[in-house]
Amino acid sequence: MAKKTKTPDPKTEALRRQSAFNAHAVGVTDPLFAGSDFFDARDLVQVKYEMLRRVRVDARPITESASAFGFSRPSFYQAQSAFDLAGLGGLLPKKPGPRRSHKLSAEVVTFLEQLLHADGSLRPAVLVEQVHERFGLRVHPRSIERALARPKKKHQ
Repeated sequence: MAKKTKTPDPKTEALRRQSAFNAHAVGVTDPLFAGSDFFDARDLVQVKYEMLRRVRVDARPITESASAFGFSRPSFYQAQSAFDLAGLGGLLPKKPGPRRSHKLSAEVVTFLEQLLHADGSLRPAVLVEQVHERFGLRVHPRSIERALARPKKKHQ
């Protein structure tokens, strides 16, 4: 017997690509989202926005609203702060981890390039030690490889 393959929902796929898919949509119990064609509990930005609106416009208690939209109080405050700071875009989840090369500044990369210019046979493990001696930084050899492989304009 052939297996039936489930056709992915285009909206769900689009929300996932945009990091806006609410994986906890079943936790949204607010009446706005019950059986509505417009309100979609899978849309994380819409759910967070409506949670904030429920408190600000409808003057509902934070605990009640957060619970009805599937969030905790701390999550409500995080969403509120992000919205106040950046508007709707602030309600999208951020990728975890550093946003840029935070240890390998332009100064460090220039130093590494000078070392390699003087002796092209230096391996990343040796460069790690040189960076530690000169700048007091502990970096991974792969970080050095990536930094040296980046286009020049990114270091400026």
